[in-house]
Amino acid sequence: MGALKDKTIVVGVCGGIAAYKAAELVRLLVSEQARVRVMMSRNAAQFITPLTLQTLSANPVATDTFSLTEESEIGHIRLADSADAIVIAPASADVIAKAATGIADDLLTTVLLAAQCPIAFAPAMNVHMYAHPTVVENLARLRSRGVTVVEPASGDLACGYQGKGRLPEPAAIVEELQRMLSARDLGAERILVTAGPTQEMIDPVRFVSNRSTGKMGFAIARAAWRRGASVRLIAGPSPLATPHGVERIDTVSAAEMLNATARNFPWSTALVMAAAVADFRPRTPAAHKIKKNARGMTLELEGIADEMPRLSARKGSRIVIGFAAETQGLEENAAEKLRRKRLDFIVANDVSRADAGFAVDTNVVTIVGEDGRAVEHPKLSKDEVADVILDRLLAVRAAKAGRRALRAVR
Repeated sequence: MGALKDKTIVVGVCGGIAAYKAAELVRLLVSEQARVRVMMSRNAAQFITPLTLQTLSANPVATDTFSLTEESEIGHIRLADSADAIVIAPASADVIAKAATGIADDLLTTVLLAAQCPIAFAPAMNVHMYAHPTVVENLARLRSRGVTVVEPASGDLACGYQGKGRLPEPAAIVEELQRMLSARDLGAERILVTAGPTQEMIDPVRFVSNRSTGKMGFAIARAAWRRGASVRLIAGPSPLATPHGVERIDTVSAAEMLNATARNFPWSTALVMAAAVADFRPRTPAAHKIKKNARGMTLELEGIADEMPRLSARKGSRIVIGFAAETQGLEENAAEKLRRKRLDFIVANDVSRADAGFAVDTNVVTIVGEDGRAVEHPKLSKDEVADVILDRLLAVRAAKAGRRALRAVR
């Protein structure tokens, strides 16, 4: 939420059937506490009324370059100057072409030419139009000027065709705007995140698992991408949507998750182990469903080898971060785990708390560093906790660089 709070976002709406999705985009931006101003092309008003967007944004909608009311204050310049970011959604092939070639023949294109802020285009059009060499060239020209192009989605199009050309989901556009307005302080990082539970099969229909939903790990992946990192997310079974811009690798069992982590570890510059990986699994999973009987069932479990110390032993310059979900002895247990797993720091939380455990949107964490010092943080949203963790990652990175520089001087 922080990246867009109190920012002025100008939403430009072009003519096209996808214009109706601008209402959801405006609603989401307002929910992120952004100040939203809307400008519409003349054709856009054929698909969605200015009144709808005015009601959702709580601001007048700009539609006409030659409106006496708007131009008494040189409205297009004022609109451009007030914007922290501009997003054109949907962006038609016509407006893309005009922006690429510097044509300013209506309010929307005039604002674009006068703007000094970050700009994003979210194209939406017929699949063949989007693939046309002229559109491809125009988008490449915009990208070369630093414009963000939010790639369209694939699927059924209103024209009856199938393929790439659907307006990206409004939530994805919001995430692109958040990234545009965030510090890219993690641009040099390749961050590997594990998240969610694992499932250890008892028989083909039953398994041993835990209450993790993956919310914390997904929040870390989302925040890391927003701050410029390349991110791979190794996820256990979770219904959560993949964060925009993040590469997701799905796993089920602890063995699968640990193997995927080991395979991707060489790619990474930092590993954040937020997953709740099982410590035990059934010794002998049944090949067929175990039938119910009155005598009950005895389930024999075996321990799962912890591969993280071995992985951490060859981390080199990588930063390795762990999590400790505890119900008692929070700092003591976290410190022991930090030493055993050879971590740079560990994030501990008391999962017996209703506001800091599984399946909730808030967390209360204590971060324990290599030096044993514990820093407790107040209750925050998991998105805010993600930024706290990433800030600590940067601090550890800077400290390591400082120590290397000092050794080099000596």
